[in-house]
Amino acid sequence: MATDSRHKAAISNLATLVKIPTVSRLDNDGTDWNQFTKFRAKLRELYPECHKALDLELVDNSTLLFRWRGKSDGQPAVLMAHYDVVPATVEGWEHPPFGATLVKDENGVESLWGRGTLDDKGSLVCVLEAVEHALGKGFRPQNDVYLSFGHDEEVAGTGASSVVELLKSRNITPWIVVDEGGAVVEGIFPGVDRPIAVVGVSEKGILSLRLTVLQQGGHASAPPKNAATIRLARALLRLNSKPFPKSFVPTNLEMIRTVGKEAKQPFKWVFGNLWLTKLPLLALFGKLSDETRAMIRTTQVVSQLSGAQAANAIPEKAEAVVNIRIAIDSSVSSVVEHVRKAIRDPLVQIETVHPTEPSPVSETSGRAWEIIKSTISKVYPRAIVTPYVMLGASDSRHFAQISNHVYRFSPFEMSAVERGTLHAKNERIRVETFWNGIRFYDELLLEL
Repeated sequence: MATDSRHKAAISNLATLVKIPTVSRLDNDGTDWNQFTKFRAKLRELYPECHKALDLELVDNSTLLFRWRGKSDGQPAVLMAHYDVVPATVEGWEHPPFGATLVKDENGVESLWGRGTLDDKGSLVCVLEAVEHALGKGFRPQNDVYLSFGHDEEVAGTGASSVVELLKSRNITPWIVVDEGGAVVEGIFPGVDRPIAVVGVSEKGILSLRLTVLQQGGHASAPPKNAATIRLARALLRLNSKPFPKSFVPTNLEMIRTVGKEAKQPFKWVFGNLWLTKLPLLALFGKLSDETRAMIRTTQVVSQLSGAQAANAIPEKAEAVVNIRIAIDSSVSSVVEHVRKAIRDPLVQIETVHPTEPSPVSETSGRAWEIIKSTISKVYPRAIVTPYVMLGASDSRHFAQISNHVYRFSPFEMSAVERGTLHAKNERIRVETFWNGIRFYDELLLEL
């Protein structure tokens, strides 16, 4: 009964926080900072023991940094999450994005719907639930534990980097950092029936390229042969026809070997004899799914387009933004060179926007990695735990400056459909897997 009561309170707390629309925007002036203030005040109300027992600093105006003082002064651990979310309108949602609606489906599976349930308020609440519970039992970690909750992760902001600079100034080097990232998934490897817990040990770099064509404008009744929009479109088609080269990085190969041991034949043989099967597998990964294709190469997608201000005007400027996720065996400079060669048009200007190199690869042996593995196995005993390269970005990339053990794992089971709701409509989290997330942090705290 005590566990049931705790679970009900936890899902109620998550629902309360999801209802607060902490939407971060690239334009700070367009961000409703009152909602962020309201969120932090609600955290203090819902988790009084955390705010009483832990030291709290506000970094970069809105990022929360808690310090839980340990019994000794050894290297600390850092548990991360972020409380900002991407925008959402009611259009297309089955339930309002900030309504935090509990829904039971036809199979009796209950889920909490709302923006931020998976990304990333769910993880934040799991951390605080575990800490609040441990404090209530009189638990104290062996060494310091920091809780870093960012306010601008979704816009690649400065909250997390400011925390890292602060810790660097105090000569603090965490022995382990855990942030959002991989999850417990199924159906991504042929011949493997067991769930797979993918733990990000690195993440791709991020780069947006702004492609611009400037030309003489005029009235649309007398258009030139190649308007700015046509030149830009031609450049985009050329780029799309020249994908980045594909390859398996060492982390990919480690993942294949790890998962392959549990595969059925003939896949077990295929995954276990990479000296012979690597090239055919590379081709297979390029065809299985969007996710497997993204695992083996730098990806590119045109995310924004703009032209003339009026329907009857020849555009003086045509502009596109190409979002690129850089494979960890590549770099910003090599990506820009690839794009320049693919476009083959000096009249298309190329501007880099917010370039970030791929993250270093964290170790997959030693105490920190083994603790992550064993903790996952306690909560998800059937899951195969494997390292992987995270396709998206997280605040934890900044912490790679001060730690060799940065792991990206959201402790939830996520179906392909649920993963598809991230940054999209109908985001939700199953209540049962949310409870498992709390248990993950319960167990992890005992090891820190």
